[in-house]
Amino acid sequence: MREIVLDTETTGFEPSEGHRIVEIGAVELWNHLPTGQTFHEYINPERPMPQEAFAVHGLGDDFLRDKPVFKFIGQKFLDFVGDAKLVIHNAAFDMKFLNAELGWLGLPQLPWEQAIDTLAMARQRFPGSPATLDALCRRFGVDNSAREKHGALLDSEILAEVYLELIGGRQPDLVLATGPKDTGQRQGDAQVTWRPRPRPKPLPPRVSEAEAAAHEKFVATLGDAALWKRFG
Repeated sequence: MREIVLDTETTGFEPSEGHRIVEIGAVELWNHLPTGQTFHEYINPERPMPQEAFAVHGLGDDFLRDKPVFKFIGQKFLDFVGDAKLVIHNAAFDMKFLNAELGWLGLPQLPWEQAIDTLAMARQRFPGSPATLDALCRRFGVDNSAREKHGALLDSEILAEVYLELIGGRQPDLVLATGPKDTGQRQGDAQVTWRPRPRPKPLPPRVSEAEAAAHEKFVATLGDAALWKRFG
């Protein structure tokens, strides 16, 4: 199963007010594992960058001036995405902007059913708790120390780890070791002790009666000092 973990940065909150996308970052997953394939583009919004948006992502007019406009990357983006599910934190925001940009160019729209909203997933799993990307990183122990400002590709890479935690795919506590850190499996914020349960039905023997008889006959030839007789 192919999924694309996606994030955008923009000049503001509403494309209907003339705001545009300035960065797209995306990470490909195959069966919930990163493949190393990414999509990343800075985009010239063809308008000035508001100070409020610059404070969030640090992408200013001088930096974006020589970057391609969306019409030169729109089809490439659609080709990368294909029909994969789009894993997005607060999907309504990014889908709104992506479909606005695609619509202005007459390119196909992304159907809402293609999106998986990790914000909605987090709110459902942890009702009443903070569900920002930073809050989820703290909850799951995901390293976001490089996230000084918002960045679409970095945020996509971080979100991919958070998403795997939300669906129970990473399970960092399930390791073959003994010690205080390795005795439980995380369930929400709780640490519960795990112990193996007895098998409800014993496994059938793999040694036939004939093989067992042949083994006993062989052991009898080894003498009384044989280890098989001492520990058998």
